[in-house]
Amino acid sequence: MARVWLFGEDVDTDQIVPGRYAPYMTSEDELPKHAFIEARPEFAREVRPGDIIVAGANFGCGSSREYAPKALKLCGIGAIIAPSFARIFFRNALNLGIPLFEADLTGVLRDGQEVTLDMERYVVVTDAGQEYPLKPPPDFVREIWEAGSTVAYFRRYGRLPGQRTGEQGGE
Repeated sequence: MARVWLFGEDVDTDQIVPGRYAPYMTSEDELPKHAFIEARPEFAREVRPGDIIVAGANFGCGSSREYAPKALKLCGIGAIIAPSFARIFFRNALNLGIPLFEADLTGVLRDGQEVTLDMERYVVVTDAGQEYPLKPPPDFVREIWEAGSTVAYFRRYGRLPGQRTGEQGGE
């Protein structure tokens, strides 16, 4: 079972990790201790591996701080579910292997509620047995999640998802 951490709309990277806690100001080891330190001070202390963030639209907006999704990864977040994500946050989270789902569950799930995220069926199941389907990711996204990150995928396969062996990446 995973706990739901419910957030509103427009959660920006400053709320996820304020700039003064950037790894180059503290350390990468300290990074997860500062996740939501001002917006939800209890988050870093109480979050458990596999917990799920459920938020409103535009999650991860603001600056392009790559350490914001990194802090959530290091906290062990199992997935983030929101109607939409800021583009750079989405890409950074994908590169780190954090499952992101575009869906609005803010009106049906409660903060602190225990749920199961079934990653085989792509559905959130509540403690009362209610099921909320999630859009399955494209194969290449699923492959990155399974590998743990784009770097881990590349190290394992010597290429990026969808890239043929020997094919050069680039624009």
